[in-house]
Amino acid sequence: MKKITLLSVLISSVILFTSCDDNTPPSPPAGVNVFNGDSRVDISWNRNRESDVAGYNVYWNYIYEGKYTLLGSTSDTYFIDNEAVNANKYYYAVAAYDYDGNESELSYDEVYAAPRPEDFNQVIYDAQQFPNNSGFTFIDFTVVPFDNDLTDFYFDIFEGVPYLNVWRVPSPTLIQDMGNTTDIYDISYAPNTGWTDAEYLRAYVGHTYVIWTYDNYFGKIRIKSIASDRVIFDWAFQEIKGERLLKPVKREGERNPDRLKLAR
Repeated sequence: MKKITLLSVLISSVILFTSCDDNTPPSPPAGVNVFNGDSRVDISWNRNRESDVAGYNVYWNYIYEGKYTLLGSTSDTYFIDNEAVNANKYYYAVAAYDYDGNESELSYDEVYAAPRPEDFNQVIYDAQQFPNNSGFTFIDFTVVPFDNDLTDFYFDIFEGVPYLNVWRVPSPTLIQDMGNTTDIYDISYAPNTGWTDAEYLRAYVGHTYVIWTYDNYFGKIRIKSIASDRVIFDWAFQEIKGERLLKPVKREGERNPDRLKLAR
């Protein structure tokens, strides 16, 4: 079980500021969002409109339904789960509490994150000039020869045109150009459609490419620069097999009666 981590140190037994008790809990927080990171998840939500809200409790679970465990508390509308472990899926929910100790129901938004490794400014070289340093593998995130059995993709300049290449034989790996992007975080999901049998795609600076490995994992790279002998890119790789989530998005939903927070 995760350790309880506090972003802000809050007193669990709240001192009453009014002469009479208020038994009406706040409304559940809305607008919950999560941001996938490397061994961390950032959680945010909208501030409640009630004037007597003292803070928020953040909960997590491995599934959407069922009992949630308290992760921590804060008076802000932002919390970082630094205990998140890559290759795990986490569902998050937020409850508001007031100065009388009344706690709301959990937020209705169905949001989950699947933390995954990422890195920046990775360099591989042209396979024509430096064949032993032209490939990249998501197995252990290292540079490998273009023809290595573990190579997921490699860089090649042919007649002055740069390409990203994948191997189709003996086991097919697929690649898809997602177009021009601002950064590595722009592409949330690996697509269901649009895959082709192409073994190579032209490499463009600023484009993000999603790679579907032969053993059913998904990764993405964004090209930052291309030179006459190398390419520099950022990457992220989802370590949960078959999971297309590369950056979380939220879904609005009705409250499920089976989704209950852990009673204190």
